[in-house]
Amino acid sequence: MPRSSRRVGARFVAFLRADFAGVRAGFVALLISSGGDLVTGLTLASITHTLKLLPGLIVLVPAAIGMRGNVFGALGSRLGTQIHAGTFRLSRRVDTPVGQNMAAAILSSLSISAVLAVLAKVMVDAFGIGRTISVADFMVVSVVGAVLSSFVVLVLTVAVAAFCANRDLDLDNVAAPIVTAAGDMVTLPSLFLATYLLNIHVFTPIVAFACVAIAVGAALFGLRARGLPLMRRIVAESLPILVLAGAVDVLAGMTIQKRFDSFLTYPALIVLVPPFLEDSGSLGAILSARVSTRLHLGTLGEGRSPWRAASDDVLLVYLYAIPVFVFLGLSSIIGAHVVHFRSPGAARMLGVSLIAGFLATTSSVIVGYYSAVLTHRHGLDPDNHGIPIVTSSLDLLGALSLILAIVLLGLT
Repeated sequence: MPRSSRRVGARFVAFLRADFAGVRAGFVALLISSGGDLVTGLTLASITHTLKLLPGLIVLVPAAIGMRGNVFGALGSRLGTQIHAGTFRLSRRVDTPVGQNMAAAILSSLSISAVLAVLAKVMVDAFGIGRTISVADFMVVSVVGAVLSSFVVLVLTVAVAAFCANRDLDLDNVAAPIVTAAGDMVTLPSLFLATYLLNIHVFTPIVAFACVAIAVGAALFGLRARGLPLMRRIVAESLPILVLAGAVDVLAGMTIQKRFDSFLTYPALIVLVPPFLEDSGSLGAILSARVSTRLHLGTLGEGRSPWRAASDDVLLVYLYAIPVFVFLGLSSIIGAHVVHFRSPGAARMLGVSLIAGFLATTSSVIVGYYSAVLTHRHGLDPDNHGIPIVTSSLDLLGALSLILAIVLLGLT
């Protein structure tokens, strides 16, 4: 083995030993996330009948569940930076740093949900997938789903941050996996419950109008509230990137829509979709959050090779990825077998998870690193931009990786 490789290996082992508790917490969080997302995948596979009755709704699903991860994953990243800086303090007052962060997350989640509804309708019409639900239906499902899920995910995010602060654990390793899994597990049932408000004469349009009013009111309050400068800055910085992230997430939904017949042939494959997309995004989000913290603390450096300063973090992401995608492949096989979903076979299911996982992990490393570094270089807060860029990009790149693995293994 070359001497340089031995040095890198020795430094990485020392890095793992120095923060063994934090690294182990990251592993546990990712495995919990995978298990939770597997439940979401089984839920998604079990409501395919609803998805067929409401054509086009599948386009909204990755965007809606991904947006909870975007918004509250970014909140977790910001709280992680506060913990590292020693400024994290829980309080009931909205004008505190934590309070303003929480308010910004809720307002962003509610306002962006209306944008997702419009984007989903525009996208399905532009790609001409045939008869679809109306924009009012999209609005009701998206905004009501956001209302039902956002407060639950908010409480969990803050609770995880407080737990990590009290136990001296690195929130950067834990927040993204736990928050994205919670976002999936809560958002998908919330979207499904919201579908019961559709196709009700007069009532559905009234609910849709109320949803628009809620979303617009949330955006205006977030951008114009006096006495809450931190909240205003977070909302102002977050909304444009969340709109862009939402558009990318809708494209991910269109990618799945275009191959929806393959998932209907083997429903076990659709079980993979939520956990795979969220695990891919979580890996990139972990790297983005760690690099973001290094940038805030000034430990990344701007020398000849900033990648070298983050090399241990990159290797950690690949180390995390191996058991995560093995676990995901095996657990999806078992889960699909238990509920009697048709499967292409254990070997092919595991092959899809591992091939797609390698492609998605490589994408997550590139996107996670550069999203943090480039936003920081342009004077923006990487905590506000890194997570949304990573998770939405990995929704699309993860979906493409999954489809490519399915095609390579002849499952189309």
